[in-house]
Amino acid sequence: MEQQPAPAPDGPVGAIETVFRMESPRVIAGVARIVRDVGIAEELAQDALVAALEQWPRDGVPDNPGAWLMAAAKHRAIDLVRRRERYARKLEEVGRDLEAAPYHVNVPSDPDDIDDDLLRLVFTACHPVLSAESRIALTLRLLGGLTTAEIARAFLVLEATVAQRIVRAKRTLATKGVAFEVPYGPEREARLGSVLEVIYLVFNEGYAATAGDDLLRPALCEDALRLARVLAELMPKEPEVHGLAALLEFQASRTAARTGPDGGPVLLKDQNRARWNRLLIARGIAALGRADEVSPKLSASVPGPYVLQAAIAACHALAHTYEETDWARIATLYGLLSARCPSPVVELNRAVAVSMAEGPGPALEIVDRLAGEPALRDYHLLPSVRGDLLARLGRAAEAREEFVRAAALSRNERERELLTARAEDCR
Repeated sequence: MEQQPAPAPDGPVGAIETVFRMESPRVIAGVARIVRDVGIAEELAQDALVAALEQWPRDGVPDNPGAWLMAAAKHRAIDLVRRRERYARKLEEVGRDLEAAPYHVNVPSDPDDIDDDLLRLVFTACHPVLSAESRIALTLRLLGGLTTAEIARAFLVLEATVAQRIVRAKRTLATKGVAFEVPYGPEREARLGSVLEVIYLVFNEGYAATAGDDLLRPALCEDALRLARVLAELMPKEPEVHGLAALLEFQASRTAARTGPDGGPVLLKDQNRARWNRLLIARGIAALGRADEVSPKLSASVPGPYVLQAAIAACHALAHTYEETDWARIATLYGLLSARCPSPVVELNRAVAVSMAEGPGPALEIVDRLAGEPALRDYHLLPSVRGDLLARLGRAAEAREEFVRAAALSRNERERELLTARAEDCR
């Protein structure tokens, strides 16, 4: 049975909220090209939202609401430019065409440039004047339209910390006069790591939403995947760029099978693999092959983290059934990944692979060593994994306690329902 799309929110206000959530990154990026200030661009996008809240309930939702929001924000941007004498020359260059041009029309650019406002926004937000944490938080806010609470969940830090990072980042970009542009040469290479991490986190938020009633937010996955593909075309000799593209292709291939008819999550072992998108899997294999072609051939060379994660995802994609999965290879790859980029989350994933390759006992030892990690204190997957291992060891009462704790920590309604059901099964 095919999954039916979730019903749209009722009324114009619901439509406005949905459209703005999807279109705000494009609106901010398009306006930032005019005003050259991401903080002001975000304010102008919010002004367009206010205008929509005033007009749409009265006049009805327009046929192309995204274009309406973009046009409204750009009109405000042009008015702002007109009021600033120092932008008079810039207004003469861009003002004539912007008011009438559709928001999706691209202006011809230098062949070495990235003709994509969203990607330009990512590189601007990842400027070296910002700390790594601020770059990622700001770009998730502007590109993904995520709330500070959702970003905090992705970072496993306090919400107030993320809010402060975003405010400081926008202030720094404005005071330093950072240009809204894509860097070239060594500067581009220096910012690439942050850009890859941002795209990866945006995809993850769409692939497994941290909060709300829906498990998936496909628009975020699509934006992240598109940006990864553009980067792969722009930087064909960067193995990590191809590794990220491959990883996202593999992950996206499973989207249709990850939820049931009611929108609830379907575990990997229960997924109907006939619903996996074979075209995306083929694209992932090709991207992973390109990463291998351009990787250093030194015997001591260890692949980068995105190439390793893509190789893990490929093991799942190439297995015709859950039982045929090469869990031993996955556990080995996670070991390499843990050595390359030590992280309690990576170690938790390695424990899952070890449980399938060697049994739940050795895996439980790994998980128990992670119990004191501060970064995992409020991470619902830690008690979820521990509950699964305990259940497989026949320790049902302890497993139930872990699933109950995991459900209490989860902020996604669909995940909470699944964890609650697993707790009940342990009775």
